[in-house]
Amino acid sequence: MRKYLAICLFLIGVLPLPAQTPALKLPRLSQHQVVMQTVGLTDIKIDYSRPAVKGRVIWGALVPYDQVWRTGANEATQITFSGDVTINGQSLPGGTYSLHTVPGRDSWIIAFNKVAQQWGSFSYDQAQDALRVTAKPQKAPFSELFTIGFPDVGSDSATIALCWGDVCVPFSVGTGTTAKVMAAAGAAVAGAAPTDWQTPYRAASFAFDNGDSAQAMKWLDQSTKAGQTISNLYLKSRIQAKSGDKAGAIATAEAALKLAAPKDKELAGEIQKSIDDWKK
Repeated sequence: MRKYLAICLFLIGVLPLPAQTPALKLPRLSQHQVVMQTVGLTDIKIDYSRPAVKGRVIWGALVPYDQVWRTGANEATQITFSGDVTINGQSLPGGTYSLHTVPGRDSWIIAFNKVAQQWGSFSYDQAQDALRVTAKPQKAPFSELFTIGFPDVGSDSATIALCWGDVCVPFSVGTGTTAKVMAAAGAAVAGAAPTDWQTPYRAASFAFDNGDSAQAMKWLDQSTKAGQTISNLYLKSRIQAKSGDKAGAIATAEAALKLAAPKDKELAGEIQKSIDDWKK
């Protein structure tokens, strides 16, 4: 008996085991998509599934009116903001949320729920909503697949649109990028070394590009005190020209040209063109 048992154990150890049948993997009917967009300095990520129309009546039928919808298929749609934002003007802290909607004929509710991971909206709890806003559905070109996109994107805001069938529901996301950068720029300029012309110059460039010429000139004065360069003098001339001081702009731009090095050929050409335009 012992000899028989030993032989069995030996055979178990040396004979190959039957090959494991790999798990069968099938595609989902509603395909998975991840959409990412940077708005100013804020990253937005949307993770969702895309059901298809397939000839069905969607609104008021497959997706009933006045009932919570997972806003896609399979798992609830997730949306992540890397920083604090506003949704249709209302504040929402940065983080990851599940996105649920209550479609209506004339108005939708869009809910950002603090329980990010959940299957569909079956366990959705309104008490866990971090924010609810309303949005207006709009007629749109037909979309066979449910699509979440960013039709409009700027530095301070973007539009997110939920589109399926012949309906799109847009809502706005505000990031407050300009105000945040201006505050950070002010702190950076205040801490800049007396010989650092670049930090106040970069801050002034941002302020000027965003319509604050007065603050741009204050920061630019600090830059030129640290050291006059072709770049900061040309920016000063552009601010002068915008304020209506064409004579001052021409004089400053000509002073900038005197500082041009061989590597500044392209910039020097741009400055000369500006001078010619201001002289007209």
